This record gives sequence, structure tokens and C-alpha cells, in this order.
Amino acid sequence: MAKPDELVFAPLGGVGEIGMNLSIYGLGNRQQRSWLAVDLGVSFGDEEHLPGIDLIMPDISFLEKERKNLMGLVLTHAHEDHFGAIIDLWPKLKCPIYATQFSAALFEAKCAAERNAPKIPVTVVPSGGRVDIGPFNVEFIPVAHSIPESHALAIHTDVGTVLHTGDWKIDPTPIIGRPTDEKRLRELGDAGLIALIGDSTNAVRDGRSPSEAEVAKTIVELVKAAKGRVAVTTFASNVARLKAVAAAARAADREVVVVGRAMERVVQVARETGYLDGVQNFRSPEVYGHLPQDKVLALCTGSQGEPRAALARIANDDHPEITLNRGDSVIFSSRTIPGNEKAVGSIINNLVLQGVEIITDRDHLVHVSGHPRRDELRDMIAWTRPQLLIPVHGEALHLHEHAKLARAAGVPRVLVVRNGDLVKLGPGDPGIVGEVPSGRLYKDGNILEDSKSRAVVERRRMAFSGCAFVAIAMTAQGELADDPEVDLVGIPEKNRAGEPFDDIVFDAVVSTVEGLPKARRRDPDALAESVRRAVRAVINEHWGKKPPCLVHVLTV
Repeated sequence: MAKPDELVFAPLGGVGEIGMNLSIYGLGNRQQRSWLAVDLGVSFGDEEHLPGIDLIMPDISFLEKERKNLMGLVLTHAHEDHFGAIIDLWPKLKCPIYATQFSAALFEAKCAAERNAPKIPVTVVPSGGRVDIGPFNVEFIPVAHSIPESHALAIHTDVGTVLHTGDWKIDPTPIIGRPTDEKRLRELGDAGLIALIGDSTNAVRDGRSPSEAEVAKTIVELVKAAKGRVAVTTFASNVARLKAVAAAARAADREVVVVGRAMERVVQVARETGYLDGVQNFRSPEVYGHLPQDKVLALCTGSQGEPRAALARIANDDHPEITLNRGDSVIFSSRTIPGNEKAVGSIINNLVLQGVEIITDRDHLVHVSGHPRRDELRDMIAWTRPQLLIPVHGEALHLHEHAKLARAAGVPRVLVVRNGDLVKLGPGDPGIVGEVPSGRLYKDGNILEDSKSRAVVERRRMAFSGCAFVAIAMTAQGELADDPEVDLVGIPEKNRAGEPFDDIVFDAVVSTVEGLPKARRRDPDALAESVRRAVRAVINEHWGKKPPCLVHVLTV
């Protein structure tokens, strides 16, 4: 008798880390499964550890191999950490994509703004709607979050139903969009849920996330009280916050000037999809300088310290249209994502030096998270009563705390997994049954590299210790035809005794060449290796670091 189909789950990104979300669900047996992918996001490079790397994406080699069995990709919402890798990686998969209207429109605008973006069709599913994707029936359940049209996905199969929460919170007054659909989630619990795959981002924080409506009130008070110009920076995708800022500007009789391409793009999509109906028209940056100081509010990109975004340019006093002076205010209506603290701190310090007043969530309620705190996680468990809970979207501590909370709330089975773990969800006892390939891809300029790429590894070494370049011209008889050329990049000019490094390295090259037997001098590879070792050793002796050394041998 044939074995019944199994339902399996594997995270390929977004577990043990914040961002780069990609989950896959499989239905079938070990020889043949149909696959469904949920989200395909990025995380951002860190100049200190990954110099020159802009974006990090999940390794999709497993899905490429299973491409003929990949039924589709479903998007929970349109944040970069959930959909930012699609333009680069979809050409390797070419599967159907399903999203609700706002996510699809924002994705289309993103493609239009990107040079040479492939044509990527998206099937629009109504909020609250259902769609058959191969053997999976996927239901889009509205949840509150910091972008319109966020959805938990109820994935219905013959084996049972799984709830993939995506990013969510409980906000009874969300300003834009529908609140989290408690009624439908309770119905799923009543019908029986085999697994809950849940957001852990705020699992370490007690209580509940405050509402967007409370933030809106605070912003009105601050903008009304401001004397000079006001700039507000927030995540461009947080349309509810943009609407709150617009309401505050109107209450204070100020014009809103939108500054930054990402902000312009979201405003355009939000107007097209009806999320800014009734909100006054915004102005372009050219009019900023012509408006009285107490009649203008600049809505800026750059809340995370991005070097090319509007706020960084304003802070460095090199924005062509927008300036801030003593007595003006900047409201950071955002939370600094871990890893961006230095960049944001640098912008704040530059603004303070210009006499600008800085307002952050440390001193006023100008930002709330879009993720559930511990009481909200307990509510979700109570509503849905899953047989199994798997924490995702979080670092090790977040996953651990979410798991502990779930056990205390009486969830029968709780599994903490890592990227690449293949988990059987049903039928029968759940558990980790295998592993699928997982890893990272680095976007380096316009090239995708894997994490072991020579370029990335070498650049990290060069960032730490510079590089030495040596060129040697040899005669056919194995003699130096001319003085060696030495070029040191990123290496101190002098050692502690004040001797020039150029001279130290030059002497080491000459003495190494002259000290070698004739036969070795006539072998370009052997000569280059001997010189490379000598140069690294002498620099290490005088500096304490071993830089990469490139030696070019020319026979004349």
C-alpha cells in the first residue's frame, strides 16, 4: 500500500537571523514532492565584515534543482526582508508569484525603478482570499503590521493546515488596513491546526506593542510645538506613519515635502491603491526653500543611516535642495535595526553639530514595532491552539524565548530549527527528518557570489591588512634585469623606528632573489612564491600583520 503524503517545512533564511526570509513547504513522499515557497527576502551587508557587499540573499540551489516541482512563490507582504531578493533570484526559478494588490503594485514600481529588471508576472489575490497553488490551498489572512496588506498564510493541504504568520502584531487601531483577523484565526484553531510557524522578532519583550494611533497622536503634538523647520524620517514602506505625518502637518498648517526616491515610490503606490485617499497632495523638494520655516515638513528617507539616502545628505550638508539649521527639528520615527547603530549615530551627531533638535523613540512615542510582544504571542497561541509551534524570524535568543513561551502556554510540541533543517509536520509525530542545502549569496555590485567566494574572502583580508604588490624583471640567466617595483596599499608608510616600509620590502625582495639558487630564480612560479613569503614575513615582523602579497615575474 502506498504511504500517505507527508507535509514538510524547511527554512532557507530568516532563522537564527533577522531578515533574508525564505521558507518552503513540501507535499508528497521522499522521492517526489511539490514545493511552495513563502517570501524571498534580503538582509543588508555590513561594511566592517563584508566590505563592498550591499545585499545578502538566501542560497536557492535546492529550489533550482527542484524547479519543475516548485508550484509558486507566495508573498506575505512587501518589506525588503521578505521580497527584496526576487528581482535577482526569480530568473533562476521562473515560478508563478502570488501577492495581494499593494505588494504587487510596490513590486512593480520597484522593478520599474531598477535598470534591466526582468519581466516578472505577479498574480494578485484579494486580501482574505484563497488560491490553489498545486496541491496547496493558500488563504491570505489579514494581520496588522507596519506596511499595508500584511498577511498570515493558512496553508491548507490533505495532511492538515499550517499557519505561517509572516510579520504581524495585534493593533486594534492600525490607521491603515484591517486589524489582525482574530475571528478567522480562532476558526482555524477550532478546525484544527497542525503547526504554527511564528514570528519571534519581539519574543524577548513583555506586554503588547503600542498602536499606530498612539504614535500618530505624539507626532501631531511634536509637529504643532515645533518652531522651525521639521524633518521626519521613517521606513518609507510604513504608509500608516506617512499618513500620520501628513495629518500632523495639516494640523500644524505645514506643507509636506517628500524627499528621497524610495519615499516617492511608496507614496505613488499608496495613492494608486487608495491608501492615501483624502490625504493632501505632497510637494516636491524644489519648493522646500521657498516655504516659510514654520510652514514646511520634510518627509525623508534614511532612517537607517543609509549613506545615499536623503537624511545622510542633509546631515552632511550636501543635499541640493534641503537644509536644516539651528532651531529646526528631526523626528526619527523609526527603530534602528541592529548593525545600523554606527551609521545612524553619525547622522545624529552631524545634525546636532548643526544645532538641530533630535527626537527619537528614546524620549517620545514616535515609533512602535510591527511585531508581536509576549502577550500577543500568547493570544495567537490561545486563538489557534496549534499541535506544533516552530519559532522563525529571529536570532537564537528570540527563537529560544518564543519556544519557552509556547511550552509554558501548553503547545504540545515545540521545535527550534536552523536554516536548512527539513521538518516533517505530519501525518504522525513531527520532527526534523533531514537537511536541505542552505546558505548565503552576496550581491557584489551587480554580481551574485556565494559566501565562499574568493573576492569576498580576499577583500575582507585586504580591508584588515592592506596589500603588497611586487613586480620583478628577470633575465633568461636568472639575474635581476632591473630594480624590483614595490607598491604597498593600505600599509603604514613607516615602521615604529621610522624606517620607510617601501625600503624594508624592497630590500627583502632583492635579498630573497639574490639568495636563491640559479635554478629556482629561472622558475617564475617558484621565484614568485619565495618572494611572496619573504614580503609577508618582513611586513609581519615590523607591523604585526600579514597582508596578501601579489608578485608578478617578467622574463626579459
